[in-house]
Amino acid sequence: MDVRKQLQHQVACTRRSLFDQGYLDDQFIQLEHLQDEANPNFVEEVVRLFYSDSVRLIQNIEQAMINKPNVDFGKLDAFMHQFKGSSSSIGATKVMKECSKFREYCCAGNIEGCIKTFQLLKQEHATLRRKLETYFQLVKQAGVVAESA
Repeated sequence: MDVRKQLQHQVACTRRSLFDQGYLDDQFIQLEHLQDEANPNFVEEVVRLFYSDSVRLIQNIEQAMINKPNVDFGKLDAFMHQFKGSSSSIGATKVMKECSKFREYCCAGNIEGCIKTFQLLKQEHATLRRKLETYFQLVKQAGVVAESA
């Protein structure tokens, strides 16, 4: 098997594992369908925007949870609602699930539950980021090899 085919196979396997492991859902496929010759990095750009937006939301949520005795659960819920919407736009399934759990704890006024779930959410967020960065690197390598072939 030549290098190009090996890379293409690796890209396909990496992509498949993101779905099989429950990190991504069909929304990611919808994004891929919007990518074309005119905008070959569309999916990567949307994911990059998600991460820049979500970093801001994470900071906002952390700030809102600092005042433990006077936590504004409505504000926390609003931030997490935004986070869940952003996650949904790229099909980040595991992140969305943690967002939903967090919002349930907000409704219950359970700050300890919010804190625990927020830690899990940040882990899932970071894990997905690493996996997607690896995936996009492979896609670029496969593209470069294909162009030079």
